[in-house]
Amino acid sequence: MTTLVDTKKLTMVQAVTDGMRVMMKEHENVIVLGEDVGQNGGVFRATDGLVTEFGENRVIDTPLAESGIIGTSIGLAMNGFKPIAEMQFLGFIYPAFNQIMTHASRIRARTLGHFTVPMVIRAPFGAGVRAPEIHSDSVEALFTGMPGMKVVVPSNPYDAKGMLVSAIEDPDPVLFLEPMRCYRSTKMDVPEGKYNVPLGKAARLQEGSDVTIFAYGAMIEVVMKAAKTAEEKGIKCDVIDLRTLYPLDKEMIAESVQKTGRAVIVHEAPGTGGLGETIMSLINDTSFLYMKAPIERVTGFDTPVPMFALEDHYLPSADRVVQAIEKVTQF
Repeated sequence: MTTLVDTKKLTMVQAVTDGMRVMMKEHENVIVLGEDVGQNGGVFRATDGLVTEFGENRVIDTPLAESGIIGTSIGLAMNGFKPIAEMQFLGFIYPAFNQIMTHASRIRARTLGHFTVPMVIRAPFGAGVRAPEIHSDSVEALFTGMPGMKVVVPSNPYDAKGMLVSAIEDPDPVLFLEPMRCYRSTKMDVPEGKYNVPLGKAARLQEGSDVTIFAYGAMIEVVMKAAKTAEEKGIKCDVIDLRTLYPLDKEMIAESVQKTGRAVIVHEAPGTGGLGETIMSLINDTSFLYMKAPIERVTGFDTPVPMFALEDHYLPSADRVVQAIEKVTQF
């Protein structure tokens, strides 16, 4: 017998709100804290309505001090709470980096497992929304080399809610990155109530046999357009949404490239030091003898995100991805 699940069409930011609401209803120890998350509902309205529903003791407006928000959240997490700390933008997280690196990610190891830090750090990120300097940074790679910290990036409303629920339930700290370009770009049927999308598992969005494309976040829309163009040229792409950046789904990465023998990696963060380098190393370790062509990367440039006039040029485009696909298939 099939059980029908009620759904509602939500944008990604609405799905994030719904995920927090579901978990706050289920667990009284889930709290939200950050700058303007209360009466203002957050800079993107991701916490809109939560203070009315759950009160100021559970939806807490903090001073403009990222290190204080994270430091306080670590203490709360070690003492029975499940805090959801909002950074208004990922580029604002730098003052809190020390707290995350030296404490949040290390408490389990430091205490030999006697304490954990079950907290979620939510952070909008990415370019393409005409935001000022610092607001559009993609610096996820600063955290993917930090053992003890999970890093996840949903690309659609369904995954956003399900992965946020999983992140809140996780016993360790999770950096939950929300691509701003995806916040209101589309709506999707999202189940009401609680459901989980597992962390650490990638998703195959399209089956193909000629080349694998790896991407995440806002780049998924770009690579899907590129894959459609490639298919019109007779090239079948295996499109993998990584979803969790640390720990990576090593099994799916290896399985896909061993099938296709070619890989294109797409992310908007700068190429040097970006996640693409880690994926290339993983492919080299697991699948080198299966490869039919060198791996191609399509990334942002090794510069800060430029101002508005050059922002579109900075971001990977479908045309650039198609060029990379053709390069590996014609090698």
